[in-house]
Amino acid sequence: MAAKVGGGGKKRFDLGQNADINVTPFVDVMLVLLIIFMVTAPLATVSIRIDIPPAKAPTTPSKPPTYVSIDQAGQIFVSFATGPNTSDMHPATIDTMASLIAQSLAVPNPTTQQVFIRADQHVKYGVFMAVVNRLQLDGYYKIGLISEEVQN
Repeated sequence: MAAKVGGGGKKRFDLGQNADINVTPFVDVMLVLLIIFMVTAPLATVSIRIDIPPAKAPTTPSKPPTYVSIDQAGQIFVSFATGPNTSDMHPATIDTMASLIAQSLAVPNPTTQQVFIRADQHVKYGVFMAVVNRLQLDGYYKIGLISEEVQN
């Protein structure tokens, strides 16, 4: 009898197809990255200790406010307080508004003071913006808008 050469029987080391993923290297890499991020994260947040002073209300008495009022017809009025409970209201135009505001504020540099604008809800937007733009052209940049609370 002659022996078969070349193998006609079963293969000795045939493992077949393996579809499983070897996750051990993946887990090792993730653990190393986790440790790196845990070590470097506290170093990335830089904080500086700042001793901020507390806020205090101004102790100097402030001047009574100056108002620029625009009524429904688009007429402009400048009003300012003349006494504790009294105020003067002067009709103005776009051109005379700045001089009346300076007169009402009665300070050396009136453009550094705040001016409040109050307008009727039916005033045309163009009239309102003309007043705001003219105030800014005249150097008044501290402009406050007055509104009323909604009544329920």
